[in-house]
Amino acid sequence: MESFKSVTKYVRISPRKARLAADLVRGLNVQQARLQLMHSNLRAGKLIKKTLDTAIADAMTLSSAQLNELFVEEIRVDAGPTLKRAKSKNKGGRVPVMKRTSHFTVAVAKKEV
Repeated sequence: MESFKSVTKYVRISPRKARLAADLVRGLNVQQARLQLMHSNLRAGKLIKKTLDTAIADAMTLSSAQLNELFVEEIRVDAGPTLKRAKSKNKGGRVPVMKRTSHFTVAVAKKEV
């Protein structure tokens, strides 16, 4: 079974929030996964959908697979580097602000018949 992988790096969203959207589509058919992500109210859903579309396009061009034959084999959200910023507080103090980034990995594969 040949799988086609697409990776998007340094996306400015927390990995914890992105994993909520990734859990919605893990193991689904590609058409159902796209619908689920498109109609999700999560911001990460639209970001993961772009990566999923890239993996689908790779599979369709490189192996001439049909859209209804593909399923989401693997979807992973890893933590990227954290941008460290500070916010001013009273009496000259400051508080750290962690701006987290994520790496998305989506792999689609053909169903074995």
